[in-house]
Order: sequence, then structure tokens, then C-alpha cells
Amino acid sequence: MKLESGMAAVVTGGASGLGRASAGALAERGLKVAIFDINDEAGEEHAAAIGGTFHHVDIMDEASVEEGFAAARAANGQERVSVHCAMASKRGKTLGWDKENGGYKRLSTEDYAYGAQGILIASYRVASISALGMANSEPVNGDGERGSITLTASVAAQDGQIGQVIYGSCKSGVNGLVLPMARDLMDLGIRVNSVMPGIFATPLMLGMKDRNPQMWDQLNASVPFPKRLGEPEEFASLICEIASNTYINGHQFRLDGAIRMPPR
Repeated sequence: MKLESGMAAVVTGGASGLGRASAGALAERGLKVAIFDINDEAGEEHAAAIGGTFHHVDIMDEASVEEGFAAARAANGQERVSVHCAMASKRGKTLGWDKENGGYKRLSTEDYAYGAQGILIASYRVASISALGMANSEPVNGDGERGSITLTASVAAQDGQIGQVIYGSCKSGVNGLVLPMARDLMDLGIRVNSVMPGIFATPLMLGMKDRNPQMWDQLNASVPFPKRLGEPEEFASLICEIASNTYINGHQFRLDGAIRMPPR
């Protein structure tokens, strides 16, 4: 699918980190980008900088996501590129030591359900709503292509560490969505893929640089090559290639400098 000037795109979590870089990279290629985020100030600022639009969207809320897509389409037209980077989750071990009671306690089902909502169900929500809009639009090329949907998983989907039982399993579920959804949508010309980033220099990680320089250095050294954290722009570059290369479909990409995460 040729990324043409004026083509519409939606990026969730586009106010910061990987989503911010993706929104910027798509805008550089001439696309009209709608940023979905709950951070109004950062979202408005970045949308203005890239000539896009900002929409306050809570990925945990079905109505909010539907309203966001409706507003984005009214402003920019039907998105042909959909990139889902936003998420919400919690952290904890399956069983943890309870000092107060002197015994083990389990991670609550409610906490697990929150992560499942914020990662796996939100991914389905965004992808399926976007696909519905694409399906009711005309193809953009001779292959009958109508759009590209890219979800964000994580290397934790394959290398889940201690304390990542929610995050790792739900990100694995995101990868699990890809092939069946791509096959569901194949007759409509809608592609579905995911990216599994490794350790990236997002604002959350960059905060460690000053707080714990030793840990920061260890993280960089843990990457086989190049020996540094990934740059959000490198993630965004892959997002653009996936969107533009029609033969990429039903695939899960690791983007990690060859790292394999240890148990802790």
C-alpha cells in the first residue's frame, strides 16, 4: 500500500514514546494522523507539531474508542493505517510474600482482568473498530487492499520475566490475535501484524538514566547489538514499512537487538 499524501492514519498512545514516534513518522510521509491518547496536553502539542488531530480516547472504554474513530474520520477521512500502541496494565507475581500476614498471597483476578482489558481486549477493540471502517471503504490498489492494522506486543510475549505474568501473557495474546484476524479479514484486503519491541528509550525508561545510572548502563550492555536501548524512531520505521509493504501480513516481528530476556 503506497503511503500517499493525504491518506489518513490513527495512532493510539500517540502522545508519547513509541506511539509519538510512529505518528511523527507517518506524518513525515504525508499522512493525516489522528492521535488517540488520554494525555490531552502532550497529545494536542504533538498533533499541532505534525499537522494532525488529537482526540481524547480511553482505550478501556468502548464508547470512547468508537467516538474517537468517528471524530478522526470526520476530520481526516477513513484511516488506511491503524497503529495501536496504547495500553494499561498492572505488575505482580502470581504469588507474592505478604509480610503483614506472614504467608503468600496471590495476584488478584481483578488485577489480572485489568491488564487483560488494557492490553488484549483493548487491542481487539481498536483493531476491530478500525477494520470495520476499512471494510466499508473502497480498495486503494490493484490487490484490493483496504488498510493495514499494526498492534504492539512485546518481547515479553515470548520472554516474560518474573512479575510479568499479566503483561507477558496478555502481550502473547496480542500476538495470538494476529493470524486469525488477518485470515478473518483477508477477503476484505485488510492486513494485520504486530511488533514486539525490546527495551526502548521511551520516557519511562529514560527516567532511569538519572535515577539509577548503573542500572541504565546494565540495560544497554544487555543488548547484544547494538549495545543500547532501541530508539522510538527505529520502531516507527518498522511501522511505516509494515504499512507500506502489502506482502507483510499475519506476522509478528521482534525488534530487539537480538536480546533474549532472562527470568529477572
